[in-house]
Amino acid sequence: MTGSGLRSPAARAVVHRFPDFFIVGHAKCGTTALYEMLRRHPRVFMPENVRGVGKEPWYFTQEGDITPGSEGARREPMSLEDYLALFAGAQPEQIIGEASTGYIWSETAPARIHAARPDARIIAAFREPASFLRSLHLELLQKGTESEPDLARAIALDEDRRHGRNVPARAPNAAALVYSDRIRYVEQLERYEALFGRERVLVLIYDDLRADNDAALRRVMRFLEIDEMALEAIEANPTVEPRSMRLRHIVWGLKTGGSPAWRALRSTGKALTTRRMRERLLYPALPRVLFRRPSQPDEQLMLELRRRFKPEVERLGEYLQRDLVALWGYDELD
Repeated sequence: MTGSGLRSPAARAVVHRFPDFFIVGHAKCGTTALYEMLRRHPRVFMPENVRGVGKEPWYFTQEGDITPGSEGARREPMSLEDYLALFAGAQPEQIIGEASTGYIWSETAPARIHAARPDARIIAAFREPASFLRSLHLELLQKGTESEPDLARAIALDEDRRHGRNVPARAPNAAALVYSDRIRYVEQLERYEALFGRERVLVLIYDDLRADNDAALRRVMRFLEIDEMALEAIEANPTVEPRSMRLRHIVWGLKTGGSPAWRALRSTGKALTTRRMRERLLYPALPRVLFRRPSQPDEQLMLELRRRFKPEVERLGEYLQRDLVALWGYDELD
């Protein structure tokens, strides 16, 4: 298709290869699994996930020397040349895409994406708010962005963090840690639909990916106008929690070498081991040492969050013309 659809292979071959589609859904909503599955389709090119950059470049959230959309630490800004180089391996007959979770809640990313690719297609993903915030909090702890291990206390810091207070040093910016602002699902959708139109925005619900992965994938393939085919279901980015925040801090200090003491200790460790030893033994073992399966959630806190965010669930259900209140059990709240 041309004009209203994805560009033809011939047209794409003679222009800079900005993505044809963007997976903008929230973290912990199946976006990594969707990325891994789609990139196995012969008509789709998505860049390799090299240290997280290929899968989530966050190019359209950059502000100066930070990437506000990132769930991880501050990183160097990416040039346009470097961004487009991510897609250099795409074949003319392939459509290309990228997946950056920060694009859904960034207030500026939609307009920037539209300016670069006004005919792009957008895939957004959402999850029941309480379980989403719990998984997001654990993800931020895992990556060292969050320093408060208690979810209730972390959410209670929202107002402070809106004003730049109590922000961990490794956070890309304060907005990345304002949990309640993530639950503005309809507002986030409206920013994209105002620019791209409803017909170019596909909304996925996390539960659908879990309940019938094949049907959800085929819906995505129809949306992208590529051949429907069976793709192997993939579990990606499982939720874990740190065994010890103290140990987590030590490992991050060694990894980043943020002070002379850490750099000296890291140099000593490298002198006592070979690169082969570290790659074969140390690095694979670290996740098992640092993380474990999540403990049971605080049911009282989960109930409080569900009550708090029920109005947003109702709004999203009305917006999508779907009974999310029943799907997510909000009709059982007393």
